Amino acid sequence: MLSLFLAAALQASSPADASPVINQIRETGTLTAPKPTTAGDFPPPLQPTPVPAPERVDWPISEGDHIVHDFKFRSGESAAEVRIHYTTLGQPHRNAAGEIDNAIMVLHGTGGSGKQFLVPQFANFLYGPGQPFDISKYWIILPDNIGHGASSKPSDGQHMRFPKYDYDDMVELQHKLLTDGLGLKHIRLIFGTSMGCMHGFIWGETYPDFPKALMPMACMPTQIAGINRQWRQLAMDAITSDPAWMGGEYETQPIQGIRTASSILFIAGSRPLFYQTQNPTRDHAVASVRAAVESDMARRDANDFLYQFDSSRNYNPWPGIEKIKAPTMWINSADDFINPRNFPYPEWTVKRNPAIQFRMIPETTETQGHGTHTWAKFWIEDLKVLMARTGE
Repeated sequence: MLSLFLAAALQASSPADASPVINQIRETGTLTAPKPTTAGDFPPPLQPTPVPAPERVDWPISEGDHIVHDFKFRSGESAAEVRIHYTTLGQPHRNAAGEIDNAIMVLHGTGGSGKQFLVPQFANFLYGPGQPFDISKYWIILPDNIGHGASSKPSDGQHMRFPKYDYDDMVELQHKLLTDGLGLKHIRLIFGTSMGCMHGFIWGETYPDFPKALMPMACMPTQIAGINRQWRQLAMDAITSDPAWMGGEYETQPIQGIRTASSILFIAGSRPLFYQTQNPTRDHAVASVRAAVESDMARRDANDFLYQFDSSRNYNPWPGIEKIKAPTMWINSADDFINPRNFPYPEWTVKRNPAIQFRMIPETTETQGHGTHTWAKFWIEDLKVLMARTGE
């Protein structure tokens, strides 16, 4: 088997691009063992590069709840009331017709909440004077999706009897919040990360005349299949296979199931170059990953987790990509495990719909894998261009 591998390698590579091993075999017909290595042959271990934490700003926010009555879910279930919590920054502005014309909605990812967009790496670049989401000019709406944050969710008491919501239900509830709750007829921009990115594509197809612009960050406009479906399923299976889960009727969290699920999430959200720089030794790496998993576990509820991840089951905007009218700036990052850089969907998408533009953020030692979507310094110029070309 090894000889077959070497023969294939010799045939496939040219001297210019072959490895030293391949060139040695090509020139001599043999492979000799390299001289024993010594400690001096290895580079010194990297030292962790400190990443300065941006200063957190105490942004002025308002919060509210919109109650949706008698909501019918795609599963056939219904709820007498669904509570959608939201956070806002800035104030609504009304045009001459009395319509709100300065609203921007920012949509969070799976397991998140609207308040995640108050973190410095996002907020400090966007909400200040003269910045793209300047809160003296725009009204920023940060919803907590159903199943998340302070909105209605299984852990409120229904556990696994909570209605089985999906992405289309979530987008419809967002629409009801904006129209019935906040009085909007149109919105300046819908910006979404991860799950919110996928919601953005659904918005563009379901309500094509509602958003003036879309900026989906870190997703694909296709059914979740392949490795993206597999790691999600493994994380859910980790919880449901833990006897302590008890069919969702646990009194204390099923810790082993949540630990395994959080560990899988860590890998899915990893960023190789950044982690290698920050964790250059075995001890750094072990301490870092254990701390990250413990931190993630502390904020998880098992039933909420299951609903959050299962809600993607019906997502598939691919057949309707041509329905999107709003100018769209779609951005992924090259070090995103969840949305691999070598998938052909971006190229196919922009060919099918000229309203959609795509950019891949190159991988560096500073990019954050899937989480690059919340680090504004990597894509703020794209946002400025989108806002400028869709008018003020």
